[in-house]
Parts: sequence; structure tokens; C-alpha cells
Amino acid sequence: MLTRKEYMKARAKAVEMIRGAGIAITEEETENIEVVDFGLGHLAVEGAQILTFFSTARVSVKVIALFPYQTEPEHWHPAIGDDPGKEETIRVVWGTVRFYLPGEPTASPEAIPPGKESFYTVRHEVLLHPCQQLTIEPGTKHWFKAGPEGAVMYSFSTCARDVMDRFSDPAVVRLPQIVEG
Repeated sequence: MLTRKEYMKARAKAVEMIRGAGIAITEEETENIEVVDFGLGHLAVEGAQILTFFSTARVSVKVIALFPYQTEPEHWHPAIGDDPGKEETIRVVWGTVRFYLPGEPTASPEAIPPGKESFYTVRHEVLLHPCQQLTIEPGTKHWFKAGPEGAVMYSFSTCARDVMDRFSDPAVVRLPQIVEG
């Protein structure tokens, strides 16, 4: 849960990062940046700042800003009805991102938030730099963590239904909860 003050401060920082990465956004778009702490109460460790440019029944484009060492928790995009689930391509614009997928585990993944090892089960690391990208197939568990400077990346995907994403950590609440203060 975030206070309104924390939410606004994180949003302002995300705007600065997105614009600093050379992505032009309008004032109206700055108001639409979603600050997500996943209900875990430690935004700087597990969280993300997400601006959805558009989302139709077939395609979605977003910008994700991650603060230094911020992690988006392990999740996957499940099948819904006849839809196999979201296919997503992440392209880094600025900073570095350690991306984790199924595969040969990295010897010593340093990116797992302390005490959360059981909720970060896929440990094959792919280090992405600006202009590098990868595509995640529907239903594939994944998670990612920004490097020391933070990161800004695009997310290009098929239909996005973020509230339907599944998370390995049962404590995750996808929709932001904001309290006054």
C-alpha cells in the first residue's frame, strides 16, 4: 500500500526517467503513469512505474520505468478463454535490466530480493542493454530487475490484461492501493 505522497513522488521520478530516456510524453500521459508496489509495501525493492500509451483488443504499448535495483515480481500471462495469453516483447531504451526466464539457472543470481527466494523460481538470466530486446511467449514465467541506474523500456504486446496476470508470490496485489497521507 502506498500513501498519496509516495505515489506522487514515484510518478514524478518516473516522468523524469522516461523523458530523460528521450521518450516524449504529454502532461496528460504523466497523469496516467501507474505506480505499482504490488501490495507488498516496499516500492523501491518490488515495484514498477507503467505508462500505457494504448491498449486495444489486439495490441498494447507501454513504457515501464524501474528505479535503481527495482524488481517486477515473477509472473506470467495466462490463457484466458480461447486466447493463449499475452505475448510480450520488451525493448530497453535506457539503463540495464536483468531479465529472468526458464532455462539453465544462472550460477548465483544476485537479483532476487532478500527473503523472497521461493517466489522467484525462474533463474536463467539475460542481461539487456539499450536497443536490446526479448520476446516472452504466453504463459512463460518471468521477472526482471533494473541495474544500478534504473531502466526505461518499452513493452509491446498482444492484448494486455494486467489484472489477470498470475504471480508466484501469493501476497501480490496487482492494482495499486493508495491511502491519503
